[in-house]
Amino acid sequence: MEQLWFTNYEPRVPHTLEYPQATLDTFLTESARKYPYNTATNFVLSYILGGRYTVGGKLTYRKLNEVVDRFANALHQLGVRKGDRVALMLPNSPQFVIAFFATMKLGAIVVNNNPTYTARELKHQLEDSGAETIVILNLFWPRLQEIQAETPLKRVIVTHIFDTLTFPSTTLVRAKQRKDPAWVDVPASPNLFFFKDLIDKYGPNLPQVSISPNDTALFQYTGGTTGLPKAAMLSHYNLVANTMQVGSWLTTGKPGGEKLMAAIPFFHVYGMTVGMIYAIAAGAEIVIVPNPRPIDNVMNIIQKERCTIFPGVPAMYIGIVNHPKISEYDLKSVKACISGSAPLPMEIQEKFGQITGGRLVEGFGMTEASPVTHCNPVYGTRKNGSIGIPVPDTEAKIIDLETGEELPIGGEKEGELCVRGPQVMQGYWNQPEETKGTVDSDGWLHTGDICKTDADGYFYIVDRKKDMIIASGFKVLPRDVEEVLFMHPQVLEAVVVGIRNPTRGDDTVKAYIVPKPDQQPIAEEIRQFCKQHLAPYKVPRDIEFRTELPKTMVGKVLRRVLVEEEKQKQAQKAAAKNTEAPTAV
Repeated sequence: MEQLWFTNYEPRVPHTLEYPQATLDTFLTESARKYPYNTATNFVLSYILGGRYTVGGKLTYRKLNEVVDRFANALHQLGVRKGDRVALMLPNSPQFVIAFFATMKLGAIVVNNNPTYTARELKHQLEDSGAETIVILNLFWPRLQEIQAETPLKRVIVTHIFDTLTFPSTTLVRAKQRKDPAWVDVPASPNLFFFKDLIDKYGPNLPQVSISPNDTALFQYTGGTTGLPKAAMLSHYNLVANTMQVGSWLTTGKPGGEKLMAAIPFFHVYGMTVGMIYAIAAGAEIVIVPNPRPIDNVMNIIQKERCTIFPGVPAMYIGIVNHPKISEYDLKSVKACISGSAPLPMEIQEKFGQITGGRLVEGFGMTEASPVTHCNPVYGTRKNGSIGIPVPDTEAKIIDLETGEELPIGGEKEGELCVRGPQVMQGYWNQPEETKGTVDSDGWLHTGDICKTDADGYFYIVDRKKDMIIASGFKVLPRDVEEVLFMHPQVLEAVVVGIRNPTRGDDTVKAYIVPKPDQQPIAEEIRQFCKQHLAPYKVPRDIEFRTELPKTMVGKVLRRVLVEEEKQKQAQKAAAKNTEAPTAV
């Protein structure tokens, strides 16, 4: 069916794609066949470790495929079977790539875990998923020990950051790591195995397993209305389709000839699909960065390795554009960047393009959609504040927030964004009611995002339904206020939340601002600036300046953390007031 946005597709982007009846591991085996001697993974640690020497390790596609087969065989020998859950708790590393694709080759299911999880958060996901195997970095092992006995785990596989490095990097990194106070020596114990030992012990002999594209490949946890994360079940077909959709959008991508900067965490669905899986499918060299902070790490590595594709988040691009020594770096190798997870100001897109010569565009996705659904054309028309247009084979519509009726594209009226396509999840694991409330009987994924469209078919996220602020009886969308704050010349980052006022019973609009370097903005001046561009009820009553904002590993600002901080402050004030001694008369 012809869509309005097709007229804005780049000439080389097809309206529809043909998806092979294949599983995710096919991407690796095919790239190993086509590009056996090309570098697959390039693990760069020199700047991360603070050394001046080059430390790291490379695996060719042929070698990577062999090691994946070895690890898959090892997992099978340890008892992992089709449909079993294999939890990963790893930073970006070759070990993550190996464990992921080995699990795929067995028809088992990967359960991604954030390495910063507390023991309590990890326990919930291991229990909920039923994972019996975990591959974990030694540094994270103590947290697992706190709760392991309360989980279904039957086997633990421990890896060290240097396990895939070659001499002399292995020796250098091992020596440096062992001197670090955070170093953890994991003792031998029953049902505990070491990654390196398994790779060395087992050959690349794969068991015969029948795997269907419709089999579940991944449990990707995401927040829910219950407050506890729930697992979106993504099939091989979902992830293969979305990888191909991303590949079709990057029209200048040269098969077997790109270098992709993998600074977004692989455990996040965005970093996993747009970073790891897309790179493997394209036969690209994955320049693996375990920690992108500080931003100097990313800049140094792009310059040294001449990375050509750089998926990232706004915080990264903002950090690069505003870096005090940006003129000292050569980032001209960058050709294309897709930004996700948060709004990206057009000013940053343009400045980044001036610095690198490449194109930076904003896209959109959800865990439940593998994740990409929309993107601005990389070399076509990109629009300020827009998430772009749907990628091939993705339908999108806006429905009225009250009636649920479909609104016309280009009508400018705001409603909830719904999407449908081959990348939409199978459902939530063990959550039939949540699934029913998110994906309707016609296959439409209800995103929970308030959106509008323009006459060209471009989509604009106005805000999240759950983030809406009710101030003085009026509805305030945080993004409306944030866009104005970003216009202020002294503001580097800003986020707006609604703080419940216990006296009035409604919300107070509060802004948290990170000033640009060497700037000291005044709250009242910021308010006066906002009054020039916003209705009075939208102007922040409270403004707090901070050196940084609380964020996820992929740079999304954690509004709930800020709201929780305010609740604690209010509780402390109330407690202090209640304990005050009565004044003598």
